[in-house]
Amino acid sequence: MLVQLGTPSAPTPAAVRRYLAEFLSDPRVVELPRPLWWPILHGVVLRTRPRRSAAKYAAIWTADGSPLRTYTERQATLLRGWLGDRGHDVDVASAMRYGEPSLPAVLAALRERNLRRLLVLPLYPQYSGATTASAFDAVCAELSRWRDLPELRLVRNFHDAPQYLDALATRIRQAWGNDGPPQRLVMSFHGMPQRTLELGDPYHCECLATARLLAQRLQLDASQYVVGFQSRFGAAQWLQPYTGATLAELGRAGTGRVDVVCPGFVSDCLETLEEIEIEGKAAFRQAGGGEFRYIGCLNDSPAWIDALAAIAERHLAGWPTRRAGRDAQAAHDAALAARKDRAVRAGARQ
Repeated sequence: MLVQLGTPSAPTPAAVRRYLAEFLSDPRVVELPRPLWWPILHGVVLRTRPRRSAAKYAAIWTADGSPLRTYTERQATLLRGWLGDRGHDVDVASAMRYGEPSLPAVLAALRERNLRRLLVLPLYPQYSGATTASAFDAVCAELSRWRDLPELRLVRNFHDAPQYLDALATRIRQAWGNDGPPQRLVMSFHGMPQRTLELGDPYHCECLATARLLAQRLQLDASQYVVGFQSRFGAAQWLQPYTGATLAELGRAGTGRVDVVCPGFVSDCLETLEEIEIEGKAAFRQAGGGEFRYIGCLNDSPAWIDALAAIAERHLAGWPTRRAGRDAQAAHDAALAARKDRAVRAGARQ
């Protein structure tokens, strides 16, 4: 089961309000005491933010709906085919931590299909308590209501997985084409409050590791790329440097060309298409910068699906995913069920 963060069902204030209410109610996301946060959330944020956010979502919405949901569903479909080509007979589903399709609903549908083993693969390359851990919380909360549990595996991260890094490098080289590298490549990751780093969250370190390993693959030295953090919320200090301020600084320096890539996002979404491609470009150009290029996310590119299959395959190791193994396991399960049934009938006769 692939897990993404989530998206509103429509680019409307009402849909965005429902989505934000669920998202910002998660104690993993906003680590403030409820008595302090609840009046702010319901008295201020949910009264003012939905209308502004809905306009931003409308700017990136497609005929197929939310880009994040569209790409996630394509990734699930393509991953099943890729794994099938490698000889694995497995079901692949996708779910959203917030919004639809919800984790409980997807898990319930899988249970109806006789779920026996579950690999949860959050589509967050870098681990964070606010993303990966929250997805694990939601899965375990739903499974806590089940009597007959599946065997469970959870993928913690893949920030340094060679296949993921190779897919990113391929995507960037394709974008550069015949023009070559820009004067500066900005690698922008989603921001987190500075406090999370101080409390021991490894997210910041994993972002820097991804950037360093990606730069090595692209043969960039330290003067040719910069790491930034975007999507701040609230007044607290967040991880720095901030992407917006970095782009403005590069613009004021008269940088002739800047390319921006977002390695922490595997699918284009509001944060990449609106915040970077639209707002980031405006900040850079208005500050005096030259050419601005946003390099799209991995999305449904063949290199990424191949990498995703390699990551999934590694974590599926030892499970009977091959057809012969599945047939043998099914026969074993049927024999075990028959023995249990005979034991129940014998007990009833006694």
